Amino acid sequence: MDMNRRKFLKIGGAVALGLSIAPAGKVLAGVKGNYAPNPEALKAKNWAMVIDMKKLEPDVEACIAACHKEHNVPDIGNKKEEVKWIWTDDFNHLFPDEAHERLGEKYGKKQFLALCNHCENPACVRVCPTKATFKSKDGIVMMDFHRCVGCRYCMAACPYGARSFNFKDPRPYIKEINPKYPTRTMGVPEKCNFCAERLAKGLLPACVEASKNGGIIFGDLDDPNSEVNKVLNSEFTIQRRVSLGTKPKVFYIV
Repeated sequence: MDMNRRKFLKIGGAVALGLSIAPAGKVLAGVKGNYAPNPEALKAKNWAMVIDMKKLEPDVEACIAACHKEHNVPDIGNKKEEVKWIWTDDFNHLFPDEAHERLGEKYGKKQFLALCNHCENPACVRVCPTKATFKSKDGIVMMDFHRCVGCRYCMAACPYGARSFNFKDPRPYIKEINPKYPTRTMGVPEKCNFCAERLAKGLLPACVEASKNGGIIFGDLDDPNSEVNKVLNSEFTIQRRVSLGTKPKVFYIV
């Protein structure tokens, strides 16, 4: 033990001496990187989405496929362990507050697109003990997969079922890995991120591009001239479970 301690102190002293002698410029010369924001990035104060199911219906599967391919979402093949970022569900389940008898008859069998609602008051952010789930300056509810400890508090807190858990290593279940987006590991939840990595490159979310008929509108909720606000001012829309006070930022035209 004494010998190991002496070796440790000797090495540590040599390192400290080397840093004190070496000019700061040489020490930092190896640190390179461009940290300036991309001037082509799409910017907003508060991103939001409108899903027009009248227009989107033919493109729903294409939207799901585009999202899952973009973000390396695995196809587990087991309903109990499935991982999903966007998916479809029936009206009565997604909109229990709106599903009175007549609406249930009209829309009950119709499948609606569902995803993380990127709430104004996200419950998932409040319960995360490591801040792995956080809200960005532009209103997107993000995840730091490396900081996540897999407690699943966020999954319990989310009233929209927007998160999936990796019960096993997802990588063997990805047909074609997209090298531009990181894969995840076993033991962490994941969800839609409004394609934040694409916005940073000046690109719209993958699902928006895949909706060829203009079924998904994406824009700044705080900009009165944005396409999102123009649609919200001209169309009747509903949201999921607004009574909970989370203030979801995904709106639906039914």
